[in-house]
Amino acid sequence: MKKSYIKVAMIALGLVLGMSSLSDAARIKDIASIGGVRDNQLIGYGIVVGLAGTGDDLAKNLFTAAALANIMNRQGLSMKDKTSVLKADNIAAVMVTATLPPFAKNGTKIDVMVSSIGSAKSLLGGTLLLTPLNGADGEIYAVAQGAIALGGFSAGGAGGGAAKNHTTVGAIASGALVEKELTYDFGQKRVLMINLQQPDFTTSSRMAQAINNAGVSARAKQIDAFSVSVKANDDFNGSLSELVYLIESLDVPVDAPAVVILNEKTGTVVMGDNVRISTVAIAHGNLSIQIKEDAKVSQPMPFSPRPPAAGAQPQAATPGVVIAPGAQTVVVPQTTVQITEERSKLLMVPQGVTIYDVVRALNAIGVSPRDLITILQAIKAAGALQADIRII
Repeated sequence: MKKSYIKVAMIALGLVLGMSSLSDAARIKDIASIGGVRDNQLIGYGIVVGLAGTGDDLAKNLFTAAALANIMNRQGLSMKDKTSVLKADNIAAVMVTATLPPFAKNGTKIDVMVSSIGSAKSLLGGTLLLTPLNGADGEIYAVAQGAIALGGFSAGGAGGGAAKNHTTVGAIASGALVEKELTYDFGQKRVLMINLQQPDFTTSSRMAQAINNAGVSARAKQIDAFSVSVKANDDFNGSLSELVYLIESLDVPVDAPAVVILNEKTGTVVMGDNVRISTVAIAHGNLSIQIKEDAKVSQPMPFSPRPPAAGAQPQAATPGVVIAPGAQTVVVPQTTVQITEERSKLLMVPQGVTIYDVVRALNAIGVSPRDLITILQAIKAAGALQADIRII
């Protein structure tokens, strides 16, 4: 009878441990990427037209005038050496940026961002003219054109104005067409590399084990904390894309080092699940110093004698007696310094084995987030915080 109870208890313990490990698990596609498969950045210089008097000042932005002249020349209107007479205020020079996704085909539509580089006040109501988008190699991979959406507005006069959001940056949804494809030999490969977004030896080892235990026709090998190599077996007849489909949905328990993120500008403190703290005694008292400057005015009494003229010597009424100069208004600065120190008792913070214990112990101190930043740095200096502190 005891053996059956022990067996049931072991099964229950295994289920609990399995559920706890799966609770920290994530899909491979969410924590890693396939080596060689990435986005590419595109950029181009363009002209926005149709603005309601909120465009560039052509007298101050000569590159805008030159771009407008070149556009007119391509349309058959000769504007050579006539940029100085252009006075339009309904155009603006912009930089157009986009991201070319992997495996994008000819005709695929992608989103673009349009940002003013001149003195335009707003791009509201503007239309981007045909703009080639180049890659890092100088090749044209897409062309963009279309109406700009800002999601805001700006209006005003000589005495003031009102604005909502940022009016010199806009977007064009599906505003660019892919004209050149990036070539991948993805289907011909038999080996692929899986790269973690956050390098970790434990996570990469678990990833390799999960792939080998999944029963797919491939063999995984841990390379380092960042990469896992996956090689298709000889009996695998499918393409590498099918192998990626089978692998990327696998769950892997994710591990991460203990890190505490501090942002003193905003008073933000973020701690990971693995942060632990040893038993330590803490006494934290705030010290505030207040300095106040006041100006006191000393007024003369009524019917006081007038002060002597500039350069005049005091008159001696009797030998050895000098009459003081006449009364006058004097400004006397007065400084008040007040120092207040908060009395705080020594508090014992016990050793924490979970993040809940750590948070509960730190909350018992009753300090603000900015004080908590100082306390965590002091605990780290004392060697009682088993975590890496990063200040952003």
